[in-house]
Amino acid sequence: MENLSKNSETMSAKEWALTIFITSLPLVGIIMLFVWGFDSNTNIHKQNYAKGSLLLIAIGFAIILSFLFLFGGIAMMSEAFN
Repeated sequence: MENLSKNSETMSAKEWALTIFITSLPLVGIIMLFVWGFDSNTNIHKQNYAKGSLLLIAIGFAIILSFLFLFGGIAMMSEAFN
């Protein structure tokens, strides 16, 4: 029960600033989002932030791939008719 109350404490502005700074680093940020998102000892607020960020990254990646396939296919079709 003691661990649960520690994991649900409100994070300070300093902790949030450090969290956002770490996630802004190119490769380290993605790795830390996975660590924070799925580690049971991570603060619940940081864990939810990490899971939400990973969800947004996945949605963005899916949108980019969709546009790539859509417009890449159109570009290849137009090249075939030239």
